Amino acid sequence: MTQKPNPLSSIEIREPIPAHLARAVIEETLRNAILDGRLPCGTAMRQQELASLFGVSRMPVREALRQLEAQSLLHVVTHKGAVVAPLIEDNSGETYALRILLESEALRLSIPRLNEEDIAQAAAIIDALERETDYTEIGRLNRLFHMALYGQAPNQRLLKLVEHGLNEEERFLRFNLEAMGLGETSQADHRELLNLVAQKKVDESVLTLHNHLMRGMEVITLYLNSLKQDCDKDAV
Repeated sequence: MTQKPNPLSSIEIREPIPAHLARAVIEETLRNAILDGRLPCGTAMRQQELASLFGVSRMPVREALRQLEAQSLLHVVTHKGAVVAPLIEDNSGETYALRILLESEALRLSIPRLNEEDIAQAAAIIDALERETDYTEIGRLNRLFHMALYGQAPNQRLLKLVEHGLNEEERFLRFNLEAMGLGETSQADHRELLNLVAQKKVDESVLTLHNHLMRGMEVITLYLNSLKQDCDKDAV
């Protein structure tokens, strides 16, 4: 029986990592590998194996894994430890419903504090999205657009929860956006939303965001229902 290659072999460490940067470098390296699919769902993140790979002690590895777990990129499984989380959970409808609540509140709090620079940044991201053809980059830019609008919300814990949801969506969009055909619709929604935000129309902006996320939830739900994939196969 042919043995499956170890996904960690896709990660190359070309030079020693300074001790004071170890946690951040490990976190960023693993995060990128998870997001671009080199570390698929179900991949076990064993501390000693990672410590050997990065040439560090287990302490910065443990800290990096905790950060990735907090970002919903890893799950802790009994008798297996930390594993790469699914692209999107089975309860995606519930996840989106929660995102609508959290992001609506973040937008409501942020709009009065947004300045011209924030609006210009969001507009530039939309322009970049309309030019971009790489779906990995589209997923990243989509996250940055939403965070540009929410970023002035004073509740940092709320923003952290919001960003976790956007991280999960970014992973999913990287692999499935083309098949779902959301691109043009999303950019029209983004421009409408930004126009209302720029005018400080809080209630109208929140309603537009709600409708935008509802459309996304409906498309993703239909798409997931059409697939017959079992993420557990990747864990075998």
